[in-house]
Amino acid sequence: MTIGGRVTRGAATLPVENPAWAKEFARAPAASTQDVDRAVDAAVAAFPGWSALSFAERARLLRDCRTLLHRHVDELARLLTLEQGKPLADARGEAALAADWFGHTAALALPGEDLVNEPGALISMEHVPYGAVAAVAPSNFPLILAVTKVAPALLAGNTVVLKSSEVTPLASLRMTELLGEVLPAGVCNSVCGGPATGAALTEHPQIGLVSFTGSVPAGRAIARSAADNFKRVVLELGGNDACLILPGADVTALAPRIFAAAMVNNGQFCAAIKRIYVHASDADQLTSALADLAATARLGDGLLTGTEYGPLVSRAQLDRATALVAEARAAGARVIPGSRTPDLPGHFLTPTVVTGLPRGTRLEAEEQFAPVLPVFAYDTVEEAVGRANGTEFGLGGSVWGDEEHAVSVATGLDCGTVWINTHGVLRAEAPFGGYRSSGMGTEYGYWGLLEYARIKVRNIARP
Repeated sequence: MTIGGRVTRGAATLPVENPAWAKEFARAPAASTQDVDRAVDAAVAAFPGWSALSFAERARLLRDCRTLLHRHVDELARLLTLEQGKPLADARGEAALAADWFGHTAALALPGEDLVNEPGALISMEHVPYGAVAAVAPSNFPLILAVTKVAPALLAGNTVVLKSSEVTPLASLRMTELLGEVLPAGVCNSVCGGPATGAALTEHPQIGLVSFTGSVPAGRAIARSAADNFKRVVLELGGNDACLILPGADVTALAPRIFAAAMVNNGQFCAAIKRIYVHASDADQLTSALADLAATARLGDGLLTGTEYGPLVSRAQLDRATALVAEARAAGARVIPGSRTPDLPGHFLTPTVVTGLPRGTRLEAEEQFAPVLPVFAYDTVEEAVGRANGTEFGLGGSVWGDEEHAVSVATGLDCGTVWINTHGVLRAEAPFGGYRSSGMGTEYGYWGLLEYARIKVRNIARP
């Protein structure tokens, strides 16, 4: 952990497992309540000096963070593959993107504005920071989903305490340690631990804002506790993104693109395709094409050359995905497993296509967060839109087919982002956020930066 510019191991440790081998390979420091208090105190103490820097100076330091992290991409990527399981090439991509995100963020601005300028009054508006903020990152993309919180929080003038997932803490802890070479002591702190550590941080009275990515139940708990003192929250709670293929689309040609968008990070991606709705006349053809792609997928240890998909991040995630498939089969669905799992003891689940599900199964209503892809046949586009909107989630969705028709259909999807003939493409300059149980608030770009600043109005009377 990094607290007040110092790296500390803490009084206790947590096991860190390599999910490809289901075997502990390292231990991480476990933060006590006292450690959390010290981290928050350090952030609070560093806030006056950090917020007093000019916006341009903070932006310069963020660009320095980008440069520094790029020098350590290979180191961070190897840690990430060992603890999370993703192929090394994907881990390098994530580490490089995390570095670049500091640069993307540094290019943003929060200009003030004169609202009224007349003989009797000058009224201006500016954006001011909250103070010490908590950033809680998940296990699927530990580096980039930490940086998308940390970088805008810092640019806006806040100081940060980052809590990484206890499942994947090592790369994040190392990243924060490296950032200490650039940032002043106490500006960016890190702690590690389970739910108790998270609660101690998010409920801390000196934390002014909580930015969290994770499960719906945890997000609800954070929102409830924040309500006691009206603490600001930014919550990204996952999705159950629907893919709607219009009648007449070339499903054989689309299948590789749809399969790839569903299997990003082995399905462990909030904006991956989680459900497919295809016209009944095209369902068999699409299912066959997807099954062929699943059959050729190469699973294995992420450190080995040729691995396309690693394991799921934990045994708990594997057990849940397996249970969802078993329930679907018991309900009468056809389950089409892909290539055989590797001869490894890890948390592997082959890409699996499921079809013939009745309405209302958990595999339709819930987010599987795994390489399991249900295909639902529909008779009318209106029916498909209704089923796409029929869950508690509203993060993203996509429509595939003739562009003009797709744009028209997309207006009916009740979600934060609608993609046309693509899915899950996220960019630093475009806002991202969801509706309903997918969370509240916005991330990325200028709109994400606004989440980390409050509006302050100055009203000057002129005689």
